[in-house]
Amino acid sequence: MQTVPASLRNQALVDYYRCPEGIGDFVLAGKLSDDSGFFRFGPEAICYGQTSSGARAPGMRADLHDSLQDVSTEDSTLRLPFDPTQVIDNLRCERYFTNTASVKTKSILESIIRSSYYAVRPLLPVPVRRHIQRFRLKDWDDISFPHWPVDRTVDVLMEKLLLVSLQAHAIQRVPFIWFWPEGSPSCTIVTHDVEALRGRNFCTKLMDINDSAGIKSSFQVVPEGRYPVPENFLNEIRQRGFEVNTHDLNHDGRLFRDRKIFLQRVQRINQYGKEFGAAGFRSGALYRNLDWYDALDFSYDLSVPNVGHLEAQQGGCCTVMPFFVGKILELPLTTTQDYSLFQILQDYSIDRWKKQIALIMEKHGLISFIVHPDYILEKRAQDTYKSLLEYLAQLRFDGKTWVALPREANDWWRQRSQMKLAQVNGAWRIEGPGKERARIAYAVANDDKLTYEIE
Repeated sequence: MQTVPASLRNQALVDYYRCPEGIGDFVLAGKLSDDSGFFRFGPEAICYGQTSSGARAPGMRADLHDSLQDVSTEDSTLRLPFDPTQVIDNLRCERYFTNTASVKTKSILESIIRSSYYAVRPLLPVPVRRHIQRFRLKDWDDISFPHWPVDRTVDVLMEKLLLVSLQAHAIQRVPFIWFWPEGSPSCTIVTHDVEALRGRNFCTKLMDINDSAGIKSSFQVVPEGRYPVPENFLNEIRQRGFEVNTHDLNHDGRLFRDRKIFLQRVQRINQYGKEFGAAGFRSGALYRNLDWYDALDFSYDLSVPNVGHLEAQQGGCCTVMPFFVGKILELPLTTTQDYSLFQILQDYSIDRWKKQIALIMEKHGLISFIVHPDYILEKRAQDTYKSLLEYLAQLRFDGKTWVALPREANDWWRQRSQMKLAQVNGAWRIEGPGKERARIAYAVANDDKLTYEIE
């Protein structure tokens, strides 16, 4: 008699949906390969990791092996040729990007160039910096993965995994805890990185602009080296209902260059976080290494782009949803930064932002922005930002998004992560702190597509 392998829990799927445990269980259809590489799971979902069958490509290409054809069901047991949690972690933590040989070789040269650039950056006017950055990013639109302008690979993969799980169990619909409070279709956060003295001096005016649209935001403040940070400046932000977060240590581009340097600096960063009363952190220029995040003493981070084609450090987490990195919740940046929009793409409309918003809302995700007070001093940029605020306010009025402070989004996602569904007298109910704001939804299998219904 053949022994049936023990089921494995697809924890990433259960955590994403907060659905009843057991729905995402599977068994591996064979021994996983020693090497990792790219493959597909259906026509849309790009994966990176080990598999038990098919070929794995060292880089992105059009003819990736589709592992969906290797999925099978035996006695209601789902057999998968890969570990979904491993693949999802590889995407979110950008291991698909950092583990390739070409990137490792390139990163040595990039580190040297980065150090030289940041050494002279304070002396360079914005037009000179703009030309340097445009030259460096001249081939950004040739990058095939992650997908520009918004990458939803993880979210598409989650949907496909839940769909094949329902099909394996011959279930048409399954309950889960909806992604946002009160059944909101999406969530929006606006953040401001304060880079220099002129930006710091514009923060009061920027808060006035935000208040005119009824949208509160967070200000990420550089603790050392860039400008004085008087207590009355921080108090004004807090007293007006905005949020203060910690932005790097001195924004010199070196925080994640060396592990030893990082551990030395992170002690001061954590201390500033306590002094500022900051729950959140964002690194300078979105430099990051998620494997080092255990040293950060913050509740959430704002440093990982969804797709990093126009960032100093490319890559991207490939999801429009928050996710945990150890104890820290990541609230990814899911739209183009204002600096990149204005200075690199030379676009002073909100059309690109509106396209990104629409793509994020299709997956009910987090719509997050960085708008620097330093880069909206001129009227043209300021008018563009005001148009964005008006558009977000209209989406909120129409009930299409929950506009929140980052700390509010963080608090909700943490509460939701502790909630569970329980069946009482044949009916589902939500248990856990914050349940009064939560809503039960259903994922419904319609042929080869998954749809959502909110109860």
